[in-house]
Amino acid sequence: MTLRATHPRPGRRGVLAAAVGALGGALGAAPAVATPAVTAPAAVPSARPVPVRVLTFNIHHGAGTDGVFDLDRVARVIEGTDADVVGLQEVDRFWGARSGWTDVAAELGRRLGMWHVFGANLDLDPPAEGAPRRRYGTAVLTPWPILSWRNTPLPKLAGHEQRGLLRAEIQVRGARLRFAGTHLQHDNSPERQLQAASVRELLGDDARRTVLAGDLNALPDAPETGVLTDFLTDAWGAAGEGDGFTYGSLDPHARIDYLMASADVRVVRAAVVGLDPGASDHLPVLADLLVGPGVH
Repeated sequence: MTLRATHPRPGRRGVLAAAVGALGGALGAAPAVATPAVTAPAAVPSARPVPVRVLTFNIHHGAGTDGVFDLDRVARVIEGTDADVVGLQEVDRFWGARSGWTDVAAELGRRLGMWHVFGANLDLDPPAEGAPRRRYGTAVLTPWPILSWRNTPLPKLAGHEQRGLLRAEIQVRGARLRFAGTHLQHDNSPERQLQAASVRELLGDDARRTVLAGDLNALPDAPETGVLTDFLTDAWGAAGEGDGFTYGSLDPHARIDYLMASADVRVVRAAVVGLDPGASDHLPVLADLLVGPGVH
């Protein structure tokens, strides 16, 4: 099932499309530390729960199942979901030839008229003097005001890839949402358990108005998934229908991509998005939520 819009989009998108080109680099280029985000003024806080549509998408650095780097396909999938907040994994920032030395998050933000923040989990020297640093990690896209953000490294075993937790405070229709994105180690369950425990510590067992989005590289019954569902609600388990498989995109056989929410967030619906299975090797997952008023 693919969900369609049931709530209006913000009227700022046309303005943001031009503004992101100027400000997107500033939002996405900073190192992986806490920083205030430069955005439009926040809306007046809501007095009642508001609808928020969230999406998680491992974009395979912009390459489809045909191996071709094509951000048009990725952008069309995201736009077709009408999501308010998008968590992306496997995002290149001037990483290399495979993605045309592109700042992928900034370019998607420009095409979609969204703000973005980028968390660099790999940060390498540039290929030549004066060129940008080569970075790889996760990102958040949204047309709503981003109030602050932070990327925090997660524990890893020697010789393995650095992973992180990217957290952003976002004001959506007057509700302040904490949106976190991650991508756990692909080939080591004990390492993923350490990373999941760190995510839990960073978000807190008493998390409120919080959504976790990401590729966990773990099945629903894996112990590392359980570390997270012990204190967060698995959106698919609460409101999805069917197996919820997300990988591989052309012949899905495993559910490893998740949206999870704190106990005070109501999950209304969840869906695996099949708008263009060839856009990446993963299928996106989308959820409609009701988020209560207040600030963290």
